[in-house]
Amino acid sequence: MSRPLSRWRDPLTALGLAAGPVVALGFTRFAYALLLPAMRGDLHWTYAQAGGMNTANAAGYVIGAGTAVLWARWIGDRAAFLGALAVSALVLLLTGTTADYPALSLLRFAGGVTTAVSFVLGSALAARIAAGGGHRRAASLVALYMAGVGVGVVLSGVLVPSVLADGGDAGWRAGWLTLGVVAVLAVVPALLALRRVPPVAVAAGSGLSRAALTGLAPGIAWYVLFGAGYVSYMTFVIALLREQGLGTSGTATFFVVLGLASVLATLFVWGRLIGRLPGGRAPALVSLLVLLGVLPVLLLPAGLPAALVSAAVFGSSFMAGPTAATVLARRALPPAGWTAGIALLTVAFSVGQAIGPLVSGVLSDSGGVAVGLWLSVGLLAAAGLVALFQRDTGPTAEPERPAGSPDRAAAAAVR
Repeated sequence: MSRPLSRWRDPLTALGLAAGPVVALGFTRFAYALLLPAMRGDLHWTYAQAGGMNTANAAGYVIGAGTAVLWARWIGDRAAFLGALAVSALVLLLTGTTADYPALSLLRFAGGVTTAVSFVLGSALAARIAAGGGHRRAASLVALYMAGVGVGVVLSGVLVPSVLADGGDAGWRAGWLTLGVVAVLAVVPALLALRRVPPVAVAAGSGLSRAALTGLAPGIAWYVLFGAGYVSYMTFVIALLREQGLGTSGTATFFVVLGLASVLATLFVWGRLIGRLPGGRAPALVSLLVLLGVLPVLLLPAGLPAALVSAAVFGSSFMAGPTAATVLARRALPPAGWTAGIALLTVAFSVGQAIGPLVSGVLSDSGGVAVGLWLSVGLLAAAGLVALFQRDTGPTAEPERPAGSPDRAAAAAVR
């Protein structure tokens, strides 16, 4: 392999794996916020019903995250990642074929299971690309993987509003079908990237010890609160903006700005910063910034400027949470335990995501969408405080490679 191509091999592998979060979070999770107002209008849902749909997705996410290690043991982590990604694409397609609430709930649940498996295993695969390098390099490559979420949000912000503009509220079906087609195409770069990740058997003894669980306890609590706080905003912010008078073009602009901010910050800020901050400082900082991103739509005069400020601040920080969690697991555990650690943290994240939208939906039905979003503010504040109790519990950071080494060259490629 030529030297220039070798230099870009690891970053390109991480970007190929990023097809997983494009589908898992960008489409399955976050595009629902864009489609929700149309689905509520066409299907006559309450906010509690709308939140319950996301709770079904999050409940599936809990199960998927909890069983990801088992799937990796049974069929291999690469096959499980790719298979889950393919089934996620199928679920997106099927979501556009029915208006039955129980059937949609079941599909959202199934999508939660498969997207969690692909996201957990993809995170572990991305972390493994940097084996032998330092934590900063690992954080940069994981950030490349997580940037797929922002890419998915941007694509959703471009595709879904254009479909709804043609079909009105009834266009939500075509919206899901469009996302499903793009998700099918996303399987191709993921397959190509997997060929660059060497297979590693997930041993039966690769679980977490009691000491490891104790050491991760603050991080686990932080991730429950963070998941509940951020997803409540992502579920209902478009509904709030629509109530405030923002039209289709305005909400599309909001989503695109949010996604672009996520991509740029994940690639050029968080990949470097998270690798430098010890203990729970990175999770605490992320929680604070996400909290600040919620406030503009609640405190500033309603309109596009407030929405764009919120999109920029929230978008630049919300996907730093999963990046911080992945790096935390990598720091605290030996390589054989990374998948189990990431899975456990993702379960905690999913529990929060299951609770948050349902409670926020109930509050929104009783007092308005803004009341439900204030729940996000309180949860994110609590998350930031809890995160400060997290300490580095694993081995010290691996030494960085000397300048000029292949690993250092690969690190430079993502900075």
